[in-house]
Amino acid sequence: MTDSSPDVNVLLVDDLQENLVALEALIRQPGRRIFSARSGEQALSLMIEHPFALAILDVQMPSMNGFELAELMRGTERTRNIPIVFVSAAGRELNYAFRGYESGAVDFLHKPLDPIAVRSKVNVFVELFRQRQELQAAKADLQRAVSMRDDFMSMIAHELRNPLNSVYLQAQLRRRMLSAAIPPDPQKMLSMVERDERQIRSMVRLLDDMLDVSRARTGRLAMVPAPFDLAQSAREVVDAIRDQAANDAITITLAAPESLPLVGDEFRVEQVITNLLTNALRYGQGKPVAVTVGLREQEPEAFVSVRDQGMGIAAEDQERIFEQFERAEGTNDVPGLGLGLYIARQIAQAHQGRLEVRSAHGEGAEFVLSLPLTARQAA
Repeated sequence: MTDSSPDVNVLLVDDLQENLVALEALIRQPGRRIFSARSGEQALSLMIEHPFALAILDVQMPSMNGFELAELMRGTERTRNIPIVFVSAAGRELNYAFRGYESGAVDFLHKPLDPIAVRSKVNVFVELFRQRQELQAAKADLQRAVSMRDDFMSMIAHELRNPLNSVYLQAQLRRRMLSAAIPPDPQKMLSMVERDERQIRSMVRLLDDMLDVSRARTGRLAMVPAPFDLAQSAREVVDAIRDQAANDAITITLAAPESLPLVGDEFRVEQVITNLLTNALRYGQGKPVAVTVGLREQEPEAFVSVRDQGMGIAAEDQERIFEQFERAEGTNDVPGLGLGLYIARQIAQAHQGRLEVRSAHGEGAEFVLSLPLTARQAA
């Protein structure tokens, strides 16, 4: 049993208070909650409110005896599977045990009770109850994993279908153009090829995201630390994305020092900056995006900030969006798998750094990547 395991409930039912006190003293242990009832009616009320690993019932009680209580328990869904142990002071010649087993008992004890036998039996039922709880939790986890896998495959199929359809339609259009009597316009063909390249890059990125998620889960996210210039890397990422932003009439500004030396995996850091900048274009509602690279000398650490002026992220969503397949509310119509921020944070943590968001709903969002000047791969 771990310290985090919840207490297991055991129910004692006897009309005599002194019997309840003695039995409770006998079986009480850390990790158990002992409930006592002095009548069948009170016992049923407790069983409706709490789950029990075991019910120990005295046979001879006024109003409702132990056998009658057991029959009522077996007739109710919530109490049907609670193991029952009967206790009786009557002689064995009355054959109460036979009737007890007919009523659904799993064991029968005769008074005076053997303390060692009682403790052993209770320990067995408590441990069985814990094992059932663990199996139920494992089953629930498995069902969630299967559901997540199905959702993931559906998202992958949806996200890959669009670029594949586009490439296929472009191929059909080129076939018709080549079959026509008039030679195709080279500029138009070049434009079509560029569209194909964008769609193919989109599909490659989806596949890379899936591979990175798998590596992050197993702790094998590849890192190759080496000296590089963070300011120059940010400039190259911004230059590569500026054309895409210009097509959507979005302005990207960059404020960075001439040079900012850093030790880390340049490819992975550029992957994070690219992801943050791409998200800013997606969710920034067509407004300008600002990228800032700087140095916090007191830490000492470098940072990259990407700020948009979009819808913003509500406080309750600001940690959730860094989980797998998660997005902020109101963004389900934007393309993507909801993996980018998860991977980006894994990369930041592998550098002993941080990836944080500062935002309020309706006021845009700022994502800040913070990296120590000598980044080390996490163990």
